[in-house]
Amino acid sequence: MDLATAHARLGNAASSFLAGPHRLLIDGKWVDARSGKRFDVFDPATGQAIAAVAEADALDVDEAVKAARRAFEEGPWSRTSARDRGKLIWRLADLLEQHADEIAEIESLDNGKPIRDARNIDLPGSYEILRYMAGWATKINGETITVSAPGNWHAYTLREPVASSARSSRGTSR
Repeated sequence: MDLATAHARLGNAASSFLAGPHRLLIDGKWVDARSGKRFDVFDPATGQAIAAVAEADALDVDEAVKAARRAFEEGPWSRTSARDRGKLIWRLADLLEQHADEIAEIESLDNGKPIRDARNIDLPGSYEILRYMAGWATKINGETITVSAPGNWHAYTLREPVASSARSSRGTSR
C-alpha cells in the first residue's frame, strides 16, 4: 500500500497531522533539529514511510534540558497550586479523550497495531490514568499507595522535579 492510500483511510485531522512539519518542542517553541537532520517513521505493518521527523542530537537535548530547568525554576508550573495542576492534568485527559479517534489512527499506523486496540485499550488507558493521577496532585505525601486501576501495579510518591525527556522512535524507522 502506498502512502497516499494509507493516508486516504485516515480522517482529516490525522492526515493533516502526518502531512505537517514534525519538529522538536524546545523552550516552548517548535524548532528544527540544529543539525537539520530528519528521519523517516515507518508503518511496520506496511513498511511505508508515514512521516519525517526532526532528529535531535546531543546539542538539542542539552538545550531542551536547560530550557526545562529554567521553566521549572522560573516558570509558572512550580508556582501553580496542586489543585490547579490537577485541573490542568484533568484537562489534558479530556483533550486526549476528545481527540481519541485521530490519535488512535496515528498510533495504529506508527505501531502497526489494529486501530481497535489503540482506540479501545491504549487511549482509554492513557486518559484514565491521567485523570487518576490528576486526583493525586493534591495528595502528595510520600507514601506507597494502592492504585485503583485493573492489573498488578506498584505505585509510590517521589517528590522530585521532572523536566524534559528525549525519546527515540528509531525503532519504527529505517
